Amino acid sequence: MKQIFQRPKYLKDAVFHYCPGCGHSIIHRLVAEVIEELDIAEKTIGVPPAGCAVLAYDYFDLDMCEAPHGRGAAVATGVKRALPDRIVFSYQGDGDIAAIGTAETIHAANRGENITIIFVNNSCYGMTGGQMAPTTILGQNSSTTPGGRDSLRDGTPIDLSEMLAITKGSVYIERTSVNSPKNIRKTKKAIKKAFKIQMAGLGFSLIEVLSPCPTNWKLSPVDACKWIDETIVKTYPMKVIKDEAGNID
Repeated sequence: MKQIFQRPKYLKDAVFHYCPGCGHSIIHRLVAEVIEELDIAEKTIGVPPAGCAVLAYDYFDLDMCEAPHGRGAAVATGVKRALPDRIVFSYQGDGDIAAIGTAETIHAANRGENITIIFVNNSCYGMTGGQMAPTTILGQNSSTTPGGRDSLRDGTPIDLSEMLAITKGSVYIERTSVNSPKNIRKTKKAIKKAFKIQMAGLGFSLIEVLSPCPTNWKLSPVDACKWIDETIVKTYPMKVIKDEAGNID
């Protein structure tokens, strides 16, 4: 029998620690597939964060360099500048990149650092108990906003991707999701384009991926995927936010 589906070459045969229904496992697979298809594994360096994906080095069969919380863009910048022939990506959650790491990320984009960021947005602090994050939407319950996020008390959600798009050094920013087969295919296409932009030396790219968090949203995996389409996208619409690269091969 012909095998038509298998584990990507650069994804280790390890049991993921992520909660059932979490999007990280899917996103890990997509990144590994893209790296294999582009044949860049031998020169790729990943930068995992503190947070839900802190153990990403256990899953990717790649060179990895752990970053302190929020410092993914800074560490990726240092690695890329020291080893400019490498393909460098950081993998960061919304609490990591849009709170603790806001400054590092904005300035890396503004400088046009030739790195790629995978930004996983599940609209909460996933690992530490589901607290409100900068990306938590208005009205959303969290462990620190049990009555829902209130704009007067808590401020409004930060749209980091739109903020980064106005920087002069950012080249490609797209928001996608992994809540359906169609959106998973779009996410893979976006990740591949971001890596190609770095390979071409064009500058900063970021893919924001809306990811379900059933455990902290207090929803079933199926309902969490539906909630992205029904609620999350009203605040964070899936779209190409900036693209100065056009078609790239």
